[in-house]
Amino acid sequence: MNQTRNFAKIFRAGIIGFVILLAYGGFADAQEKTTKAADEVFADLSKPGSPGCALLVARGGKIIYKNGYGLANIEEGVPITPQTVFDIGSTSKQFTSASILLLEKQGKLSLQDDIRKYLPEIPDYGHKITILHLLNHTSGLRDYLTLFDLAGVNTDSVTTDDDALAIIARQKALNFEPGSDWLYSNSGFFLLSVIVKRASGKSLREFAAENIFEPLEMKHTVFRNEHTQLVPNRALAYDPKEGGYALNVSYFEQTGDGAVHTSVEDLLKWDENFYSGKVGGQSFLNEIQEPGKLNSGKTLDYAKGLFVGQYRGLRFVDHGGSWGGYRAQLLRFPEQHFSVVCLCNLANANPQKRAHEVADVFLATEMKEPKPPGETDGSAHDKKETIPLSADQLNAYEGNFRSEELLTTYTLGVAGIKLMLQNVQNGDGFLHTSQQLTLRPVGQNTFVVDDEGLEFIFERDSKGNVSGFQLNAGRTKGLAFHRK
Repeated sequence: MNQTRNFAKIFRAGIIGFVILLAYGGFADAQEKTTKAADEVFADLSKPGSPGCALLVARGGKIIYKNGYGLANIEEGVPITPQTVFDIGSTSKQFTSASILLLEKQGKLSLQDDIRKYLPEIPDYGHKITILHLLNHTSGLRDYLTLFDLAGVNTDSVTTDDDALAIIARQKALNFEPGSDWLYSNSGFFLLSVIVKRASGKSLREFAAENIFEPLEMKHTVFRNEHTQLVPNRALAYDPKEGGYALNVSYFEQTGDGAVHTSVEDLLKWDENFYSGKVGGQSFLNEIQEPGKLNSGKTLDYAKGLFVGQYRGLRFVDHGGSWGGYRAQLLRFPEQHFSVVCLCNLANANPQKRAHEVADVFLATEMKEPKPPGETDGSAHDKKETIPLSADQLNAYEGNFRSEELLTTYTLGVAGIKLMLQNVQNGDGFLHTSQQLTLRPVGQNTFVVDDEGLEFIFERDSKGNVSGFQLNAGRTKGLAFHRK
């Protein structure tokens, strides 16, 4: 009898073990299938000699997959790993916002403060600009990176806080009244870094290290504010070019709008703080993720350094980054406690698209089916029609035009029947002679440079002579140029 019972126990244990083995095998197969699908997203970056990306996927604060694809350094053949450090560009903005909010908690500033309390260099435009306006991109301040570009500042040049502050302070007008509209502006977040320094007595690099990076044990994260600063395990960054790649790293020393260098593993520690509140607590988490509002009451899809929205039925919080050849994306689905971090060192890597494709793989059963692409008539992308002008008519627009806001002179000339931007001259000389730009006439006294997103609106004096123009350039509008 005892032998029969023992045999039954052994039989049952064997059956249970077999079922467990089957279940584990099924789980392992599913997991392998999922990770292979994630790897497929980066298959194009795994070819020999290619830059690439680092990937990390986390759920419940735990890493469920991480990998590296491509090379961190082409010259040395160094592979990318989850420990590789990248410049994350504008993904840095959330750390700037966090620093400002922590200073508010410390009683050293208020989000409703007029920025001129800390930045007396900024002109009085007749409207109060608050720190909150800077955080929400509703200040109306012109974008200083666009201003640098229009002034002929080479992105390979070394630029400093003083350079950025000076060009912002020279602007005579805003894009719009503060709080009346939203327009992404790097000027606002750069100025927040200056406010951090003047309110705390510490640079943003120092303040963030002491109050965010060190408490969260982000040991490989830093605001890089010196172009000679060494960053261990840093990937170099590249632009694609015919037959290979060209190096494209930054020598800018400004922070606030960018400049954080970090790894996917360190970013997970920051990402997890949005659940634990180790830094800042719950009130801090609520405030940094609260969408901004316009004066009209309209709620934005932008919080303080973070975009918020819906993707395939799930709420997400994210922000991308782009500087030099670096590209970054930190994507979080709060209700699922799920995040994807994708950092790349190739300018056309598109980590935003890749991060969403990885999320599609891991959250397939929780997402709604993607909507079929809608048909569009393409009218939003139609170019304005060209208005034919004779060479004699174009001659009226020739000459040198000076902007005191940029401290720059544009030289316009006629070649055949085309009006050309021939030179951009500032204190460093002629900087844009390598590529002359064609101004295409699209309206009365209005010309555009399609590929550059520039619009020239010419003005005439009482005698009908061209006296100057207003220049619109994406995040910067209404720059005044006067004939010399």
